Amino acid sequence: MREELEVVMSGIPFHHHNNVDNQSSKKKNKRKRKKVEEEEEKEIVKKEKSTVSIAVAASIIDNTQSLELATRLAGQVARAATIFCIDEVVVFDNQATPDDDSIPTVMKNGNEDESSAHFLVRILRYLDTPQYLRRRLFPMHKSLRFVGLLPPLDAPHHVRKHEWSLYREGVTLDESCAEGTLVDVGLSKNVVVEQVIEPGKRVTVAMGTNRNIGTACLRKVVSPSSPKEEMGMYRGYKVRYASSLSTVFNSSPFKGGYDHIIGTSEHGHVINSSELVIPSFRHLLIAFGGLGGLEESIEEDSNLKGKRVYDVFSAYLNTCPHQGSRTIRTEEAILISLQYFQDPIMRAEQQSKRK
Repeated sequence: MREELEVVMSGIPFHHHNNVDNQSSKKKNKRKRKKVEEEEEKEIVKKEKSTVSIAVAASIIDNTQSLELATRLAGQVARAATIFCIDEVVVFDNQATPDDDSIPTVMKNGNEDESSAHFLVRILRYLDTPQYLRRRLFPMHKSLRFVGLLPPLDAPHHVRKHEWSLYREGVTLDESCAEGTLVDVGLSKNVVVEQVIEPGKRVTVAMGTNRNIGTACLRKVVSPSSPKEEMGMYRGYKVRYASSLSTVFNSSPFKGGYDHIIGTSEHGHVINSSELVIPSFRHLLIAFGGLGGLEESIEEDSNLKGKRVYDVFSAYLNTCPHQGSRTIRTEEAILISLQYFQDPIMRAEQQSKRK
């Protein structure tokens, strides 16, 4: 009887052990996946280059006496940003509703005139765009009337027609193509990328080393940050509009936002550039006020009411303490300050690489 029972029992599958094994296996796989994801995240962070952004008050345009002078001022900001390899320029307003990120326009004599912010954003974007793409991406506009007077940025991504570059900026075309999409990258012929993309989009194309620009050779559209991440190549600045100073910080396009924010003012601390220590950062922001300075921007921002400058900024610095003039214009302050910050930023980036 006992033998029969054993025989019968031996034929019954014992599910309890199988369940325990399955649960154990699932936990191991979950831990393994988590470890892989953590390693991938570390690799992404390691690969991601640090960025430096500047925030500029749109009100600097209000003080100009003519469209030509306003255009020249915008050109000075663009030149300074390019010379010092700034990754992002944020144009912020004081007049708009703090939560509204649409760029306001001003109606004048029945015609739509641009606000200072809209004007500055347009000129900055125009100047950062390679010359061969401007006609396709920027329709004629009265705000662009004097841009021809400005010196070119001559940035690394403004590649000349006869030059070969591993990356080129392009615009997608509305022309039939057997496979992929035709892109104008400023060469004698258009190139074909393997992705299908709607026309009129600005893209970054990985050109590689094969100089055959025929349609038989497929190229690839990559992230605009790829040239910097892969090869350390500066590729110009992005332009963003913010309706207020607080929106500059709260609407950061970077994951985790800005981890170090510096304000500049004649009322700030005086520290020699050689003694200034900027902690290692992933995304640094340097802010410049308008006619009333950053203090006025804080006062007019309903989200920052009652806050002091030292509550808003990680550091508040006077980058030109021995000025001979009573006032330093914002476009002058940007050049002076970016030179002042150049060595401290390099030291912070080197420190970050050692970690």
